[in-house]
Amino acid sequence: MSSELGDQPQRHRARDVLRQVLEELGLAALYRAPFDVKLLCLQRFVRLYAYGATALVLVPLLHELGISQSHIGLFMTLTLIGDAAISLVLSLVADVVGRRAILVLGALLMVLSGVVFATFHNFWLLLLAAIVGVISANGNEIGPFRAVEESAVAHLVEPSDHSDLFAWHCVLGYSGTATGIVTCGWVLNHLLQVLSWSALDAYRAVFYTYAILGLVKVVFALCMTQAVEAPTEKAKQTSRPQLVGGVVDEESPLLAEPSEVQTSKSKLRRSLRPKVSRESLSFLPLLCALIALDSFGSGLVPISWVSYYFRTRFDIADGQLGSIFFSASIFNAVSTLFASSLAKRIGNVKTMVFTHLPSSVFLALIPLPNEAYWAIIFLILRSCSQSMDTAPRSAFIAGILLPGERTAVIGFINVLKTVAQGLGPLVTGVLAENNAFWVAFVTAGAIKISYDFGILVSFKNYQRPADTEE
Repeated sequence: MSSELGDQPQRHRARDVLRQVLEELGLAALYRAPFDVKLLCLQRFVRLYAYGATALVLVPLLHELGISQSHIGLFMTLTLIGDAAISLVLSLVADVVGRRAILVLGALLMVLSGVVFATFHNFWLLLLAAIVGVISANGNEIGPFRAVEESAVAHLVEPSDHSDLFAWHCVLGYSGTATGIVTCGWVLNHLLQVLSWSALDAYRAVFYTYAILGLVKVVFALCMTQAVEAPTEKAKQTSRPQLVGGVVDEESPLLAEPSEVQTSKSKLRRSLRPKVSRESLSFLPLLCALIALDSFGSGLVPISWVSYYFRTRFDIADGQLGSIFFSASIFNAVSTLFASSLAKRIGNVKTMVFTHLPSSVFLALIPLPNEAYWAIIFLILRSCSQSMDTAPRSAFIAGILLPGERTAVIGFINVLKTVAQGLGPLVTGVLAENNAFWVAFVTAGAIKISYDFGILVSFKNYQRPADTEE
């Protein structure tokens, strides 16, 4: 009897330790999150799985169609810029049209793009499908999905869980990319070497799979509940002063007169032109400029170009290439989990900088070795902290924006990132065609280092004034 009583404190201690571990890893926050949040994370996994698979074959497919490297770079640039324009429009109207509707529409555009790439070979038709549809030219997040998902997650969970949920949202995305890359690599190996398929047919099979995954996303989006939609105007007004387009109108009374009630048509028109608070406008230009700088650096070395570099420079087979980038993506995903725990201790901004800076240095070192072994080592080392800044950055941005601004502003930032990234592949294509591929890596690393110091100096002590918080 006494031994049983003696064991109870130990069991309690073990339970407390386990609970603490789950909290640190963010698993507790993920567990208590609503079902809709889990569905949003699952959709991100499926989407990034599809992006990862196609990123490995996009450049080889265009090369098989006889397109030059400079034109491939132009193709990727126009694709990203076109996607940015469409994503901006969809992000701005997402809270009006409905977040689920936008997610379904985006998934259907994935299906359309996949079918066109798997069926046709005309350059301009493929370009049109890539611009109007949803094709990741660089293996990264594109489309209106992320802005809608992050805005939904931000209002579905408590602010204290934001960093954990954003971390898992990122982890599942990176895991999807990793799984998509390695699956694609070894399936291509089997199709080309065992079944003796032509390279073109094998690459097109990947895009048929991409279309099928788009349909899977449609089903997941339709399974979500009304809770993911933006809060109604009435709900906003019960917790804050009168809102006009998502911000406080300082000259308006706290309670609107009955005669001032907007008509449905005017509400829609006002919502399509979301406003941003003066406080947000004071820091957004600088923040956007720094994020655009970092994104341009990323655009110089998208996974599609990096995999092509390793394939052509070191003559690495598709299966091995898939395994290399799978390993890199897994390190990427696992490291993201620790970012949330670190951010709780030193803050989001310092976590963003101190984790991103080493990866920028390793990026610049990738083209220096003449042996594949050392280039792969630098690639893996870069991956160990490459995206540890992503979840803290999402949490930082969500925390300094007002709820009524989030979807539109996050959507604008994501579009800005896409446009900035879109300029990179064109530059890299020209460099590759002139045997100066290494310049892209070194330049990208230098740009990202500049971004890190810019963020640290500008935002390390930034806090939104309490009177503008929700």
